[in-house]
Formats: sequence, C-alpha cells, structure tokens
Amino acid sequence: MDYVHSDAAVRDPAPAPAGGRRPIAAKILVAGGFGVGKTTMVGSISEIRPLRTEEVLTDRSVGVDDTSGVDGKISTTVAMDFGRITLPDDLVLYLFGTPGQHRFWFMWDELALGALGAVVLADVRRLADSFAAVDYFEDRRTPFVVAVNCFDGAERKDPEDVRIALDLEDRVPLLMCDVRDRESAKRVLITVVEHVLAQTAARS
Repeated sequence: MDYVHSDAAVRDPAPAPAGGRRPIAAKILVAGGFGVGKTTMVGSISEIRPLRTEEVLTDRSVGVDDTSGVDGKISTTVAMDFGRITLPDDLVLYLFGTPGQHRFWFMWDELALGALGAVVLADVRRLADSFAAVDYFEDRRTPFVVAVNCFDGAERKDPEDVRIALDLEDRVPLLMCDVRDRESAKRVLITVVEHVLAQTAARS
C-alpha cells in the first residue's frame, strides 16, 4: 500500500521555480462522516495523482460500519487520502482526507499534526455523522469550515438550518458545494484559507 507521512507536506514543499520565490506550503484536513465525499473531493481537485487507501467493504463490516443512507458504497478509506493543489500567490495546499468510520478515528491525531485548517464535509441526510469532526476541531482550536455536499436526490436545506442543527458558532463559515466539481471544491479550500487568515489576524 502506498504511504506518505502525514507531516511530510509541511516539511517538504514543492521547489521554487527558476528565478521565482519558494511556494508556501500548508496542510489542510478533509474530514467528515462515512461516505460523505472526502475521497471524491481530494480526487476532483488534486493537481497530482491522488494517493488513496481504499479497500472494498466486506461482510466483516456488517454491524460495525453504519452504511444507512450510503447503501451503494462499496469501498472505504482505511488510512487517508492525499492530494495537492496550488492556489494563487504561490500557496500550495496539501490535502489529507481522514477515514470516516469510528474504528479508524485513532489515526486523526497523527493526520492533524501541523494542519493549518480543516474542511468538515456534511451530508444533510446524515448530519449527526458530522458532530464528531466538528467537536474534534473545536477542541483542538483548529480553524475549520463546514461544507455541505449536495448529493443528487438529497433534500436541499437552508444553510442556516444546517448551522443550527450542527450548533455552529457564527464565526464558522458554512457553504454548500458539490465536491465532484473542481471549482466548487476549490471555492471550499479558498474559504478555509481566508478563514484561517481571519482567525490569525483576530488573535494578533
């Protein structure tokens, strides 16, 4: 299985182009519940071939993984997803998608080391699955945004209703997205960076 240390992105940013300045590297986590679209988001936006650690779901997951609402899902991330995207102003974001099932949450602390910020993906059909990720980043004081992935056929909810349901503070950005669409996913990441900068300025 391919593997990359979760902190490597922060230590080894891409080399500077000839005559240019060295890019600024930042690590962003993509978290959320099982089947919410983390792997899809990393894959849709990564400018490199994404690293995936997906395995096929077997009958051993029956009674262990809650697949209600995502009955058609046949594979799951067992370690992490990894991708990279370069934004304007020479900002390189290294993306780490976390595993969604409870039995793999022990990996979150390792993946969170050195993270600048995070995206919590949410599915309105399974909003309760987002609580753990929201609590995790609030407890660690890691700046994060909530992005509601608009699945085909899912009921469209008012963003403020979602904010209330997740008990989000007003300062936490919440936006709707389609992680299959590169521009939509890119907008989420830009919002994360802007939120981190705003939080940093507020503390200084």
